[in-house]
Amino acid sequence: MLEDTYLNLAKYILENGHKKGDRTGTGTISTFGYQMRFDLSKGFPLLTTKKVPFGLIKSELLWFLHGQTNIKYLLQHKNHIWDEWAFKNFVQSKDYDGPDMTNFGLRANEDKEFKKVYLAEKKKFCQKILDDDDFADKYGDLGLVYGSQWRHWKKSTGGTIDQIKNVIEQIKTNPNSRRLIVSAWNPEDIPAMALPPCHTMFQFYVNDGKLSCQLYQRSGDVFLGVPFNIASYALLTSLIAKECGLKPGDFVHTLGDAHIYSNHIDQIETQLSRKPYQAPKLWLNPDKKSIFDYDMDDIKVIDYKHHDPIKAPVAV
Repeated sequence: MLEDTYLNLAKYILENGHKKGDRTGTGTISTFGYQMRFDLSKGFPLLTTKKVPFGLIKSELLWFLHGQTNIKYLLQHKNHIWDEWAFKNFVQSKDYDGPDMTNFGLRANEDKEFKKVYLAEKKKFCQKILDDDDFADKYGDLGLVYGSQWRHWKKSTGGTIDQIKNVIEQIKTNPNSRRLIVSAWNPEDIPAMALPPCHTMFQFYVNDGKLSCQLYQRSGDVFLGVPFNIASYALLTSLIAKECGLKPGDFVHTLGDAHIYSNHIDQIETQLSRKPYQAPKLWLNPDKKSIFDYDMDDIKVIDYKHHDPIKAPVAV
């Protein structure tokens, strides 16, 4: 099964990982240096041992590809996976006058009454992002995160570089190049990002009419984040392959610090107890030629059979 590759990572960390503290204060079981390989000709690697919301993966990737950094686009597509970082910036500002939200991530996990207050405040925040353009401009923007680096990398001499456009052109005209690379890790811009990039760089490889992609991810939340990353980069590879007249090859996922948060152990064990289903298939609108022209309805998964969702808190 295609999914066994991911499940083996989770098993490996549970059996061989090291207990470590972390930035969020939650604590993890962690291992350093792990690689997975997914043959995209065998199906689309969307996990089946729990439901993974493909709509969130599509909208986030399109957000990146459009070069956007404001969560308003995501909220318009009912995507809340980046809310916490924008909300954190707001509650730490002089404009926030609501209940104390210090360390809201940890407190929401430990205090049910506080969690109700936190969710209510965050809901008001998200609605204001949608309703008030000035507020969205001020507090919805996450800084120079992925969309900015992918599409508008700032040059020291002025101007910007569109890395995605450039790498597609290179794949079409110089497929044997060993420089088919996109980087999101820009040391100068790290302080201007709500969250430094976890998936830091990726490289393409063309052979035998197929396009493969290798991602280096410095930090991977194995239960919540990594399933999204696998599907997102498999989708990105498939989109670029289609535009370049190639078939999807392998997605190679190389992880630096691969970790399971201490409050995700029960969830990952539940997931490991389940038997995977056959991987679904990916459908891309054949009428779309450019990767930049796709909308949500142009991307679908077919025959996605899955187990029930498994909820877990996000460490912020």
